Amino acid sequence: MKKIIASILIVVVITMDRLEAQNNQNSQLQNPYTLVYKGAIVENLEGKVNIHPVTYNNKDIVIVANVYTPANFDASKKYATIVIAHPNGGVKEQVAGLYAQRLAEMGFITITADAAYQGGSGGEPRNIDKPANRIEDIHAMADFITQYKGVDVSRLGLLGICGGGGYALKASQSDKRFKAIATVSMFNSGLVRRNGFLNSKLSTIQERLQQASDARALEISGGKVLYAADAVITDEIANKMPFDLYREGHYYYNRTHAHPNSKFRYTMSSLMELMTFDASTNMDLIIQPLLMIAGSKADSFYMTEEAFNKAINAKNKELFLINGATHIETYWKPEYVQQAISKLVIFYENNLLNN
Repeated sequence: MKKIIASILIVVVITMDRLEAQNNQNSQLQNPYTLVYKGAIVENLEGKVNIHPVTYNNKDIVIVANVYTPANFDASKKYATIVIAHPNGGVKEQVAGLYAQRLAEMGFITITADAAYQGGSGGEPRNIDKPANRIEDIHAMADFITQYKGVDVSRLGLLGICGGGGYALKASQSDKRFKAIATVSMFNSGLVRRNGFLNSKLSTIQERLQQASDARALEISGGKVLYAADAVITDEIANKMPFDLYREGHYYYNRTHAHPNSKFRYTMSSLMELMTFDASTNMDLIIQPLLMIAGSKADSFYMTEEAFNKAINAKNKELFLINGATHIETYWKPEYVQQAISKLVIFYENNLLNN
């Protein structure tokens, strides 16, 4: 009897997941901005938060971004502004857009953009994922938004989510235009690409570096562009994954919050730069106020903890744990997102508005 009940529960859960995924896909098709998060803007209304799709050049690459302006926005006034960097493989229409909209609802101008070579932004070959590019993406967002009407350039904040969090830490080490730095579920891309998640691939570092080198040589010779993380993952495969981050990430990115521009794959040659990168180095260069948010049950927390402990010169630094949350649940689960937003608003108000 217990086995029968367990089987029924599994079927119910799978069915609910599929229905939610289908509903989300239908919502995305209906959303004029292809936003996939719950409560997303569907039209710009007077007196409400508005969304403004924009494009600009980052060197010779066209970047697509969304700017969110607060309710009753008045271009003759000056507003504190937050730059938001999206997760690895993510796009501006997913969690980065959710946080951008929620912060705009609290009175901030916000911007989030697709990374160069990724999402709707330009750049070839597709899905290059080099740390220097992602960091420059953040600098370029600041370049653009500080010229935008209503932006107070002296009150510019930065928020990085997942991989965007690691790159936000790096960008803020040198870019002092950012006056307050925050991360949610920070992911140290270089550390994981080098050592594997939770140091699970230490024995294959040199082998993977050789693969990356060979892939670059092939590209330079005019051959095929090779990709890492390009396998098709089924629900069955995902359910057997040992890490919550990857298992729940599959359902978020491929089911409940899927977007056609969101791709997990990246060029194999990118590993040459990724594997020598570490978001937690030179953390002593961050002198701005720092808030790092993570779920108490996140298996990725060790990355936030390491970077936070190295930020010895950060002003008013704080580590905030969302009780019960995993890494991916901070992307969408209402009660956890609300806790993160509430903490971020207090942080930005204290360090951007009251200084």
